[in-house]
Amino acid sequence: MVLQRETKVPIWGWAEPGEKVTISFQGKTYSAAPGAGGKWQATLPAMPAGGPYTLTIKGQNTITLEDVLIGDVWLASGQSNMEMPLRDKNAPAPGAYPVVLNAEQEVAAASFPKIRQFTVQKEVAYQPRSENQGSAWMVCSPGTAGQFSAVAYFFARDLFQQYNIPIGLINSPWGGTPAEAWVSGEALKQLPDFQARVVEQEKLGQQGVQPTEQVKNAQNLPSVLYNGMIAPLIPYALKGVIWYQGESNTGRSYQYRTLFPTLIKDWRSRWGTDLPFLFVQLANFTKALPEPAESGWAELREAQAMALTLPRTGMAVAVDVGDASDIHPANKQAVGHRLALVARNVAYGEKVVASGPTYESMSIKGNQVRLKFRNLGSGLQVKGDTIKGFAIAGADKKFYWATATQQGQELLVTSAAVPNPVAVRYDWANNPKGNLYNKEGLPAAPFRTDQWEGITAGRK
Repeated sequence: MVLQRETKVPIWGWAEPGEKVTISFQGKTYSAAPGAGGKWQATLPAMPAGGPYTLTIKGQNTITLEDVLIGDVWLASGQSNMEMPLRDKNAPAPGAYPVVLNAEQEVAAASFPKIRQFTVQKEVAYQPRSENQGSAWMVCSPGTAGQFSAVAYFFARDLFQQYNIPIGLINSPWGGTPAEAWVSGEALKQLPDFQARVVEQEKLGQQGVQPTEQVKNAQNLPSVLYNGMIAPLIPYALKGVIWYQGESNTGRSYQYRTLFPTLIKDWRSRWGTDLPFLFVQLANFTKALPEPAESGWAELREAQAMALTLPRTGMAVAVDVGDASDIHPANKQAVGHRLALVARNVAYGEKVVASGPTYESMSIKGNQVRLKFRNLGSGLQVKGDTIKGFAIAGADKKFYWATATQQGQELLVTSAAVPNPVAVRYDWANNPKGNLYNKEGLPAAPFRTDQWEGITAGRK
């Protein structure tokens, strides 16, 4: 296993009333006594990265854990693009995940014994569970790496190569699930859209009813995955969270503006610390449209970006590495790498360029809109001969494709069809084709300058 470095580390379990429990680690012994319900907890002091060590827990019986490393532990959660393994053992059977880019070479080269993964068992519950069976911790090797979350593996590999410390991954995703399934009932009861359903579920839970007895696809119900797959992990000491989810909420993107920050704050309150929370903005998907149009996916990306107002958050943009015909794009290397850049910035405090250009402000003069950006890195870069992805509208709210020209580190945007522009959008589509980057190769984040009501406003 991997324990979190440089912070106090809770160790817990269950024992008989009055049973004496001792924990031995690195030549020191710590004691614990079971409380109500038999649960005991001890706390190891903050320790530097290192290992392997042996952890011994002794009560009426003795549990000895060998090959324990101290490093950084990341919780990886979300839906299918986080669950997608480095190489699906079921492929190419129907229902299997697609093949990750260069999967065979990646697996063959995956000799990283200091990277380990624990996979949480899929479980739904109407009330928070205290335990989850899960898998044993798995040491990363060519024989095991195919079972690692591809995004989490590439993220961990980047961090390991950067810092040379053990990386532990607690892998707890479930494909196709909406964000509300991952939020505690207590937090969801503060949101009117979910309150009644959660109250009803809690009553069922108190009666001993299980979600699977009631509902097909019970994993999509509010709070049930938090209860079954997150609650049992608390208070395991973490470095932070990586999250890839949102596809299942694109029909209710405006709601996500409130739901997603609620999830982040909820998990942080449960762990009792402002954990770095890093997330992937949705990749491009479905057929590209010939003309500018409204988009639930664009609205969801906007809702994700809005969560960056919370402290210690970071977003990896993936709008250029998707697949029009597959919701599970093969290029997980880029996603893992961009998440690792964000982690180096947010969680490790490095001054590294971790984001592509981000819209800052606009000014209008005649038929021209001038745009300014943050996160320029070494400067704007266009991949191709002409800048693509910009649309412009007047007061009638009808958007037309626009011509964008670079002036230093700013852009001028115009359209002959819009003599009096009031708004600009960039990469505002399910599958946009923008090509604006910074010289570090990171894509500009999609944006709009207007606040006109979107197509998912008011949906529950």
